[in-house]
Formats: sequence, C-alpha cells, structure tokens
Amino acid sequence: MNTIQELKDRRTKLTLEMESIQSDLAPFEASLESPEVIQQGRQRAVQDEINDHKRRIDSRDLEIHILNQKIDRLEALANRESLASGYISAMATWKADEMELNEKRNSIETRLQQIRQNDQEDMAKARQAETDAATSYAQAVAWGDVEGEKAANAEAQKAAKNLTAAAEHHRRQQLIITALEQELVTLDQHITEAQKERAKIENQAAHLANTVLEEKWNEAAQALLDVGGKLWAVRRLINRDPVALMKLDIPEQGENFGSWSWHELSDRSRQHSLTDLLAA
Repeated sequence: MNTIQELKDRRTKLTLEMESIQSDLAPFEASLESPEVIQQGRQRAVQDEINDHKRRIDSRDLEIHILNQKIDRLEALANRESLASGYISAMATWKADEMELNEKRNSIETRLQQIRQNDQEDMAKARQAETDAATSYAQAVAWGDVEGEKAANAEAQKAAKNLTAAAEHHRRQQLIITALEQELVTLDQHITEAQKERAKIENQAAHLANTVLEEKWNEAAQALLDVGGKLWAVRRLINRDPVALMKLDIPEQGENFGSWSWHELSDRSRQHSLTDLLAA
C-alpha cells in the first residue's frame, strides 16, 4: 500500500467499519441497565460485548490516525513545490503588512507625542502669562503706579482670555489625543494578528521543510546502504571481516521509528555478484 489513493481507500473502509461497530454498540449500552438483563444476570456478558466493541473501535481509530499521518506526509511530499511557494509568498505578504502597520504606528506615535508636547507648552505659556500679568498688576498697585496698574490690568484681561482659549484648545486636543491613542490600540491589534498569522505560516513551512528533509535523509540512507551492501559483499569475497560496518546505526526519519543496522548490509550483500561489484 504505497499510493495516496490506496491509503485513502483503506481509511474510508476503516471509517465505515468503525461507524458500523459504533452502531452495533449502542443497543448493548442501552440494554446494560435494563431490568431484563439484570434479572437474567447477563450484565457481565453485555459488558464484555461493550468492551469488545470499544476495543475494535479504538483499534480502527488508531489505524485511521496513522493513515492520516501517512496521507498528510505523502501529500506534502507530492505538493512540496507548490506548498513551499505558497508559504514563501504568504510569509512575505504578512511581513510586508506588518512593516506597513508598524510604519503607520510610528507615524501616529510621533504625531501623538508632538500634539501632547505642544498642548502642554501652550497651556504652560497661557498660565504663565496670566501669572506674570497678575504679578505686574500687584507690583503696580504696591508702588502706586496708576498707569502701570492700568496696563497690567489690560494684560491680565488679555492673559485670561488667552488662557480660556488655550483651555478650549486643550479640550479639543485631548479629544484628538484620545482618538489617536485608540488608533494605536487598533494598530497594535492588527500588528499582533499579522505576527500570529506569519508565525502560523512559518510553523507550517518549517513542518514541510522537516518532512522534505526527512525524506531526503531516508533516500540518502538508502543510497548509503546500497553501497554498504556491495562493500560488505566484496569484503566477504576477500575473506576480510567487515568489522567497521557492524557499527552502522542509521535512524529512519518520518512516521517510522526504526533504524538500519549492519543486518541490512548483510542482507543486501547477498544480492550482488562479482560482476555487479566490479561495475559499482
């Protein structure tokens, strides 16, 4: 069973079997606590049937899980080029989106800082002007400077009007600041989403690369085993023990967890004639 379709056919067959067993299980579970079963003392027999059905279900469920892994792996290998191209394109797109969002965020953050600074400076100047006018007025009164008192009073009135205007401007600026701060929150959410999407695609791409490299590893291992089998065979012909080759241990990659040892070389060595070995 090597083709994807064969594996899918096997999965479909197992799925139908599991559904059939589950259907057969329901009456046993329903009857377990029935008065008739209890009166006849058949509870143990019914429970045994339930357990047997569940074991058969679990067995097929496990096999389906293993088949899914094999199918996913074979489909990934069959479509490796288009998948890799898609991942590269998607990663570039999300990275560009993230950069654009960060540029917008930096622009808004800079503008926000300028507005805050200007607003604080304008309010400070307006307050200071009113304080200075009040001080001048008090000094004119203290020195009996009538003209200075009039001038200081006019400045005080002007400063008061400017402070009122500055306060209204400050109110409007605070609305703008609040709106810009909310825009930063929204942009941060978009940036986080872009980072998550890119990380998800990077993870998928890394899994694809892992699958492809595992397959290349296994192919390289098979090529090495072919050479090793021939080397084993020729050393046997010249009565030289292949001691060093007995240290061989190559782990297989993928869904299988075995490894290739010197036994594989010994088995392969029997397939070759001297003519084969001279042609190697």
